[in-house]
Amino acid sequence: MEQYEPDSLSPAQLAAMHRSLRGGRPSAPTRRTVLRASTGGALAFGGLGALSACGIPAAGKDKGEVSSEDHSAEEKRIAFSNWTEYMDVDEKDKNRRPTLAAFTRRTGIAVKYTEDINDNVEFFGKVKPQLAAGQDTGRDLICVTDWLAARLIRFGWVQKLDPANLPHAYTNLSSQFRDPDWDPGRAYSYPWTGISTVIAYNKKATGGKKITSVSQLLDDPKLKGRVGFLSEMRDTVGMTLIDMGKDPADFTDDDFDAAIARLQKAVDKKQIRRFTGNDYTSDLAKGDIAACLGWAGDIVQLQADSPDVDFHIPEQGYITSTDNLLVPNKARHKRNAERLIDYYYEPKPAARLAAYINYVCPVDGVRDELAKIDAEAASNPLIIPDKEMKAKSRAFRSLTPKEETAYEEKFAKLTGA
Repeated sequence: MEQYEPDSLSPAQLAAMHRSLRGGRPSAPTRRTVLRASTGGALAFGGLGALSACGIPAAGKDKGEVSSEDHSAEEKRIAFSNWTEYMDVDEKDKNRRPTLAAFTRRTGIAVKYTEDINDNVEFFGKVKPQLAAGQDTGRDLICVTDWLAARLIRFGWVQKLDPANLPHAYTNLSSQFRDPDWDPGRAYSYPWTGISTVIAYNKKATGGKKITSVSQLLDDPKLKGRVGFLSEMRDTVGMTLIDMGKDPADFTDDDFDAAIARLQKAVDKKQIRRFTGNDYTSDLAKGDIAACLGWAGDIVQLQADSPDVDFHIPEQGYITSTDNLLVPNKARHKRNAERLIDYYYEPKPAARLAAYINYVCPVDGVRDELAKIDAEAASNPLIIPDKEMKAKSRAFRSLTPKEETAYEEKFAKLTGA
């Protein structure tokens, strides 16, 4: 197996770089700012829900069978579309991405890396015409959130991956992410990062009191008017279902309605201050929001500059979603794309990436390598979940198009979207 080719920076230099990133990145637009804005009402009102209602057919008879001749051998390149702030960057040369540069040095494969995904629905609109027509999108590798990945797989618009080209990925993928209901066994996708939804609170604003459950957020009178929930339906409803003793991977319409009713009660009595996207971070740091649901990557970044910010993993569990790498139909360089996926499942490049972006690393065996870069990050369960945290991870089940539209409408009514 090929091994990671490290850059010349020493572990001490990498740690210094990481500390500087932690001090500066929270004020910049983050990965969550744009992602979570895309998965709310737009889906139900004219987004993917409308697409499903129109019955757009897959571009082929069977999933993963609409490919093209693979030109990887003679064309040593890949076109990779990703989100902003989702790749390590050289602090001295902002145009250089160290792990991608190391991949190219080792393999001779040039990577055209484009940060052109700003919103799941918007990006889908860009590629839908070509995918529906069975045409090349001009991309060999894309990164989209799990619910959209599920749609692309169901439509038959992405290619089945070849396990022979993914030895590190197959071996090192964390058990937490191995078997989503929308892609059993990861036949079509591999996670780029995990996204954990946790309880966050400002210790100063709570008077030193720990906030450990969704029930506290919804019912504690001392938090009235200072509680935030997320504008992403799967996270807010999913965490509420868990608190109610329901499994977000296996719930009914009645369960969903009961969760909405419980949240509505908290809205009516003004317990909940507002439903937010990533903009909860500044309010939490200042203490204007005393406690809320938050995304782990944000909390890691906030804690660097805000010592009063803390988090808790509820005993009942928490919601985890993923952003995922897929190869679209008709991609010209499928094998090259698979080699790049596999590369990021080697511990050293995986550690370098995790040190930069601060989200959950889906790669087993990365802790020791990450410790060489940043010992604090390596011991942070929001980046490298420990056994206990993995056991508490829950996924929100896939929805039918009908459910998706109905649930988003109800959630939009709740939040006033």
